[in-house]
Amino acid sequence: MHLSESARVVFDVLAGTGTATRPQLAAGAGLSKPTVSTAVAELEAVELAAHSGRASGGTGRSAAVYRLGPAAGSVLAVDLGPAKTRVRGCALDGALLAEGTGSRQEAADTVRKVLDALPTGAPLRAVVVAVGDVTTRDGEGAGERPATAKAGPVFDAMAVALPEGVPVHLENNVNCAALAELHEGAATGRDTFGYLRIGVGIGLAVVIGGRVLRGANGAAGEVARIPYPWDESRAPRHEGLEQRMGSRMLLRRAAEAWQDGDGPCPRTAERLLALSGRGHATARAVIDAHAADVGRLAAAVAAVLDPGLIVLGGGTGADPQLLPGVRAELDRLSWPTEVVSSVVGDTGTVAGASRLAVAHGIQTVTGAVRARH
Repeated sequence: MHLSESARVVFDVLAGTGTATRPQLAAGAGLSKPTVSTAVAELEAVELAAHSGRASGGTGRSAAVYRLGPAAGSVLAVDLGPAKTRVRGCALDGALLAEGTGSRQEAADTVRKVLDALPTGAPLRAVVVAVGDVTTRDGEGAGERPATAKAGPVFDAMAVALPEGVPVHLENNVNCAALAELHEGAATGRDTFGYLRIGVGIGLAVVIGGRVLRGANGAAGEVARIPYPWDESRAPRHEGLEQRMGSRMLLRRAAEAWQDGDGPCPRTAERLLALSGRGHATARAVIDAHAADVGRLAAAVAAVLDPGLIVLGGGTGADPQLLPGVRAELDRLSWPTEVVSSVVGDTGTVAGASRLAVAHGIQTVTGAVRARH
């Protein structure tokens, strides 16, 4: 199958707008109306575009409206979170087609359920899997995979549910969440910022000029590897900073600080935050100390990147209770940097992965056509 360059450009514009008239496609593609008419005819012939009614213009005339056709297909986004798996199936214009949530152990079943809910007969163009790990190419050239045991086993267990032959792309989960913040969250309108996730683990996404910085090893932002502790009497431990700042150690510090009259000691970070929010003195003291730790990490981020904005996310980091302490410590140790809480919530990672999947899906359609030429 051969598709002209103009048809590929028009398809890309149509995917970005969802629906459009020929004049709108011409304006978006920077092509003449006759060229767009020819391109639309090409796309209709292979069912990559289809009629979607008519729109009335200011002169009283109506224009044909087009949308993506059934052959455009769909994409899949999978967030392999530390506790839950979130899956979304989307059309190439970003429209949500199906979604599901399950436990980390139910990842494969959750993927199958969403795949079964996608339109019958429509090709699956791409899959993006968000993992809490650095990604790497495997030694046999078969594709990307998690670099360590953090996400390797759960990825392998999930991957058996994916259809063969569909391109699978892996991305760090913090990078995905940062894309959601960039396009629909706390960093909207800012093309340079740091997204600092504090939860079970810690991670940083670096966005510069609207693009995620990945680094030579795909490990940019792996702040868990910052040497800690680092003084004359103690040697740094592997990922010691993550051990210090992750939720498990936070709860251990809470248990050590808990007094006899404080009531039951919280067993989850969510419970600790809730108690702190209600004015529980010991819980509040533990959270304030944690906020100071996060502020020191934010100061390190500011010292290296000077991003101007740091978005705090994650199960612990996104709680607004941390903001005063983080801001105070950052102001004490570094130069002025805006700090705000994430607004995309728990679905930020799968939302960002969906955006990436749509972009890969569009490239798969146009690239596959070029490859067959």
